[in-house]
Amino acid sequence: MPLYKTFGVDLGTSMIKIYSAQNDSILKEKNMIAIRNENQILASGNEAYKIYEKNPSNVSVIEPMAFGKIADINRTEIVLQSLLKRAGSQQFFGNSVYLAVPTDLSEIEKRAYYTIGNSKRKNKVYMVEKPIADAVSLGLPINHTSGSMIVNIGAQSTEISIIEKGRVVISKMVEVGGKQLNEAIISMVRRNCNLNIGERSAARLKLSLSYLKDDPQEVRKVVGVDWITGLPQVGVVTSDMVNEAIEEPFLKICEEIRFFLDRIPPQIYSNIADEGVFLIGGTTKIPGVGWFISQEVRIRVRLSKYHDLCTIYGIKEIIGNKTLWKWVK
Repeated sequence: MPLYKTFGVDLGTSMIKIYSAQNDSILKEKNMIAIRNENQILASGNEAYKIYEKNPSNVSVIEPMAFGKIADINRTEIVLQSLLKRAGSQQFFGNSVYLAVPTDLSEIEKRAYYTIGNSKRKNKVYMVEKPIADAVSLGLPINHTSGSMIVNIGAQSTEISIIEKGRVVISKMVEVGGKQLNEAIISMVRRNCNLNIGERSAARLKLSLSYLKDDPQEVRKVVGVDWITGLPQVGVVTSDMVNEAIEEPFLKICEEIRFFLDRIPPQIYSNIADEGVFLIGGTTKIPGVGWFISQEVRIRVRLSKYHDLCTIYGIKEIIGNKTLWKWVK
């Protein structure tokens, strides 16, 4: 049994993905913590999500990250360490933890990631830029590319990055992701059906009725609270309504991609035009998202089959391949 166990971590706003090198397995759970009376930890991960939107007034269910970055260090550490334990970490000797992190972190942000991964100074913590991990999982020749664009649409943010000759030359976080789509659907249901629904219901509508290319004209019933009477009520939501709601956030992402493409050097643009834009992240599971973005930005879009697991698969590859360790910090 090795003295240190090795784990890769993709710490997302909505989900945490943990790769165990010893078990060659991936644990995927909600990045949530449930707290009673502001100080008693009730649950974390998927167990906390079960309480979400059903919790009594003295119980808070919190996502300790916001827009792809750490918002609450202490609670993020609690969630991560509890999920590492479920993934098989050992408490006595510590572990080697490879964290996928956003590009261009400040020194304060780096210390925050180091703190949540270190766990009482027992763990060895390493960091890998997310776009590099994404590029590895996509099979891009990182050292030799003359310019590759990766767009990672996550739960609350979209990271747009360009990689050239082994490094991330430019990267930007845009505060648009799956949660903003959910909020747009909540507003749409309130407007069209006079109902207040929760984020869980909005997420279900998003996954079942969003069709950015071919619309099969489907409908779903939704239960919410009538915003005038305050009583439970049933409404009917169509795929047309959902598509109209989510279009604006996607157009914002397309605008940011065009902004990048309009300002990069011609030789890098030429390579991206030939290669296409790589699209990853959990929100890319929506049918037709690749087609929609390609129509708006007028460039080919290549959709990864791994979706939200793309980054963690890249971390897995980096851990197991010594030739890739030069991108570990």
